[in-house]
Order: sequence, then C-alpha cells, then structure tokens
Amino acid sequence: MQQIDSIIASALAEDIHTGDITTAALLVEAKPIRGFLKAKEELVVSGLDVAGRVFAMLDKGAVFTPLVKDGDRVPAGTVIARMSGDAALLLQGERVALNLLQRMSGVATLTSRYVQAVAGTKARIVDTRKTTPGLRVLEKYSVRVGGGINHRTGLYDGVLIKENHIVAAGGIAEAVKRARAYIPHTLKIEIETETLDEVRQAVAAGADIIMLDNMDTQAMKAAVDLIAGRALVEASGGVNLGSVRGIAETGVDIISVGALTHSAPSMDISMLLEAE
Repeated sequence: MQQIDSIIASALAEDIHTGDITTAALLVEAKPIRGFLKAKEELVVSGLDVAGRVFAMLDKGAVFTPLVKDGDRVPAGTVIARMSGDAALLLQGERVALNLLQRMSGVATLTSRYVQAVAGTKARIVDTRKTTPGLRVLEKYSVRVGGGINHRTGLYDGVLIKENHIVAAGGIAEAVKRARAYIPHTLKIEIETETLDEVRQAVAAGADIIMLDNMDTQAMKAAVDLIAGRALVEASGGVNLGSVRGIAETGVDIISVGALTHSAPSMDISMLLEAE
C-alpha cells in the first residue's frame, strides 16, 4: 500500500501542483456531491482500489463503492463504481484516478486477449520489464488480473542471462557456471539463446529456463524437441496477437510479451458527477 500511495501522491502533485485554479474559482465552499465511473468500451477492469485510494487521499470523507471487481469483463456503458464526497476534491482527483484506472484496465484487457489466443495449449503468457517507469507494480498486477503470469519483477529477483551478459562473461557455459556459484539454491537460471547451437550449449550448461529469442516457429519446434523437457522453454521477441497461437503450438512452456505493458492502450472510462 505504501508503494501505491507514493505513486498516487506523486501523480497528484504533478497534476495539482500549487492548486486547482478552475475548481478554486468555481467552488468557494465545500459541496457534497455524488458521481460514478462508467466504462465507455468493453474492457477487463483493473485498478478499482487504486482509483478509490486517489479520492480517499484527497478527501478522507469520500465514499467509493465498486460495482464490479478487478478481472471482470464489462460491456460498454457499464457503471463500474460510484462515489460521493466534496465536489472540489473529487474533481481534483478525477484525472489521476482515471489515468491509473484506464492504464491498468488497458493492460488487463490486452493480456486477456493474449491468454484467450493460446487457450487449449500449455503455453503461459508472461510479462517483461518493459513497463512504464514508476508504474511497474500496477502494470504487473494488471497482467495477473488479465490472466497472465508475472516474469521477474526486476533485476533483483531473478537471473536472466542475456546476449550482452554472455559476451561479458565469456560464453554460455561460463556465464551459467558463475551464476550458479553466486545465487542461492532457491533461484533458477534462465539464459537467452538465438540459435540451436546456443540451445545445445544452454542445455549442456544446466540452465533451468532457456529463452528462444526471435526464432521462427520452425526453429522453436526444433529447440523444444532438442531440450526435451530438460528445461522450461520460453519464447520471446516480436510476439503479437497474430503470431502468438502459432508460437504456443510449437510446445513452448512460456511466451513473454513486452506488448502487454509497453503497447497496451488505455481504455476509455469516464467520471460523471450527478446534479442535485
């Protein structure tokens, strides 16, 4: 909660700064009012508690009542929450609450499309570290809401040896050897490969997870057969909704999709206040 409050406080400070000039000019006295949030397109909801927290941080007397829950798919026109509080404070929180809710719902909605696209295969859809700076915790939460799985959160909680690490360490075998000697037994080692020869080296080195980076589906299938269950297989690079099914059908275990967070469109959600 402290991390989320910090995100919200920063966003409010950015938007309000020295004061809301428009509201200050129009509302000179406290005025209780009610309003609601409405989805203007079909979407998977994510971020209702975050939106409610925005209003609570501005107005301790605000009441925010979700009418659906995170993870629900709702049609256009659905009222997803109601709120009441001081009009000036609700107006000050409107854009921040909507920006976060729209962004989070966008990530959840796009993730759900990828998950649906691979339904019936064993492949799991996972995210990457290609997130909006400062919003990673919210975006990765929204991936889970959309039915996806989180990859490592950051550089601190998982070993992923990529191309430049391999060059710096002096090869795949040496990179895996050094990582194995350094990390606790509770962590797995993943290594990025671009060719079948590198896949063979990764298997021989004892990697726990082998990433197939930007391989075509024929090469992926050959790699899956080569690995033969000795490591988890992750496909990565250039994955889109048109290609993800074919990738899943090669037999990979995991498909990482940067687009879940770096290219998810914000969904259209509005806040409307009700006249007395």
